[in-house]
Amino acid sequence: MSKELAFVLINPYTIAKSRTGGVIARYTSRTSLKFVGARMFGPSAELVEEYADLVRHGDPSSPQTCAALADYIQVHYAPDAETGRRRRVMMLLFEGEDAVQTIWDVTGNSNSRSGFGETVRETFGDFITDADGKLIHFEPAVLVAPTHDRAAASLRLWASYAGDDGGIIASGDVSGGEGIERTLVMLKPDNFRYPSLRAGSIIDVLSSSGLRIVAVNKFHMFMAQAEQFYGPVRDVLARKFSDIGGKRLAQCITDEFQFEVPVDVARGFCDQLGCLFATSQFERIVEFMTGRRPSDGVEAEDGEAPEECLALVYEGVGAVEKIRKILGATDPSKAEPGSVRREFGSNIMVNAAHASDSVENAAREMSIVKVDEDRITPRVAKYYGA
Repeated sequence: MSKELAFVLINPYTIAKSRTGGVIARYTSRTSLKFVGARMFGPSAELVEEYADLVRHGDPSSPQTCAALADYIQVHYAPDAETGRRRRVMMLLFEGEDAVQTIWDVTGNSNSRSGFGETVRETFGDFITDADGKLIHFEPAVLVAPTHDRAAASLRLWASYAGDDGGIIASGDVSGGEGIERTLVMLKPDNFRYPSLRAGSIIDVLSSSGLRIVAVNKFHMFMAQAEQFYGPVRDVLARKFSDIGGKRLAQCITDEFQFEVPVDVARGFCDQLGCLFATSQFERIVEFMTGRRPSDGVEAEDGEAPEECLALVYEGVGAVEKIRKILGATDPSKAEPGSVRREFGSNIMVNAAHASDSVENAAREMSIVKVDEDRITPRVAKYYGA
């Protein structure tokens, strides 16, 4: 069986209720599919109408279900009628054998109401009827395609709007206020090496910040990006080695040769070694993030680096400090219980996630990883054409 590309659209209501992480965790842990793409959309009225029409006429055998979903799209995906502000819809792409059916099975039917939470819609959606069976509340949580043909048609449509309607989508409930910041969170490669709850669970923990996700992008980091992204770390590492290494070197010499060495003397020697230490550590960081060392001088031959990351942009009052507090100390062993790095990190480098330390650095880092770049359209074209 050949590979397919399937999609999940996380609905505006699900995003607004900060259920995004839980939804992502379901798909990345309950399937063996590869999570290959993510993009935030702010659907225009034109995209909404075209998608609603596609869904309404997508399955002649289930006209009532299609009509309910199409009506839902027209109401809940459309820009706000009063302000004109666009709502946020997050697209996820999954790749693998029988991907469309697999995503459909994990999602569940739009009228799921067993209450056992076996599917995404049973857990995060609502389908409520009155005593006479009349539908009084409908929230499907996510939208997916039931067939290969519907997946192809839907993805071609959304890809055609990915440039104009996708990227960084301001959140209407926080934008424009005083003290609003945007900050970058980058989930590191250790979260994507095998199917797991990790990425979604981290996003779920970050939701306690009260901030809004306004952009998302799944990408492979290349060496040139990693060198630029982590370039400022070199000087920091050199200084730290001089400070910390001096004390440790003095103690080691004292223990080994049985005579006391002043810390200042040892620190002077470490000043000379600092650059070597920084270069060594920098090589390890770049290798961890990209799968290759700068000294190798060889970039990925197939145009796609072996390691994967997920970039998220959070928006809100005091976003930088809020996110960094929830992430915890760089060293997981020193991070607070319940923090992201304490729960998911292994060591100072393999610590689950990176977060910007200032608004200025957030802007710099977002430009390096290209959070608003359309990486959806090329992948859709690969499977389903333009």
